[in-house]
Amino acid sequence: MYLNKAILMGFLGGDAVVRTGKNNKQFTTLSLATKESYKDKENGKYNERTEWHNLIVFGKLAEFAGKLKKGAHIQIEGKIQHSEYKGVKTDTIRVTSILKLDRAERVAAEEEFDETFEEDVAA
Repeated sequence: MYLNKAILMGFLGGDAVVRTGKNNKQFTTLSLATKESYKDKENGKYNERTEWHNLIVFGKLAEFAGKLKKGAHIQIEGKIQHSEYKGVKTDTIRVTSILKLDRAERVAAEEEFDETFEEDVAA
């Protein structure tokens, strides 16, 4: 048995970007920041590290994600996928993305936007 599932909760680093693919289908890209803290063994101080996650959203969920703005606190579920492409200055660039989100929701309710969207995924 295999399982490829990621659950992340964090804040968006910018507004959602709606794009059109080669097949004329729209998708949305998001940049999600998660943070963790750890104790430095040498000095005993707590430090924070921010990880940035590239999210790519397709289908009806892309419409929901397309409305999200910078600073939105969201939780997502999806699968992790790695891809490579040829860069202008380097030979190969490897990208890790959360692709094919199954679920996304706002964590903190706001007046303007308070809903959860879960796409029916027939895999």
